[in-house]
Amino acid sequence: MAMQQPYQAYKQNSVNTASPAELTLMLYNGCLRFIKLAKLGIEANDIEQRHTNLLKAQNIVQELMVTLDMNVEISKNLLQMYDYLYHRLIEANTKNSVEILDEVEGFVLEFRDTWKEVMKLAKKPQMAESGQV
Repeated sequence: MAMQQPYQAYKQNSVNTASPAELTLMLYNGCLRFIKLAKLGIEANDIEQRHTNLLKAQNIVQELMVTLDMNVEISKNLLQMYDYLYHRLIEANTKNSVEILDEVEGFVLEFRDTWKEVMKLAKKPQMAESGQV
């Protein structure tokens, strides 16, 4: 039990010190983790595991939705996609469907990978300004 406290402190500190871009990446990774756990729940016929992890994935998608800056044009498109994913997660939960989760996971993976690329591209100008390039 004592081992959990340092890990929890580290985890909490990493969230508290992360940039907004890093927090978004954490949300995508968390969503993917919960989708995978929900799939395991479906395969094991563990309704509680499926349901709990899909609720967590839904909460992450909701968080992604509310943090969008609606003054930015692409946010309107992202909002529609997140809304679609949110409803598909609900449907996967009610239908006990790995296929739907595969679809949602594919979209979240694409969002996550694109976000990672955006983060890399955003770092290049910063590195050039600081003389690190």
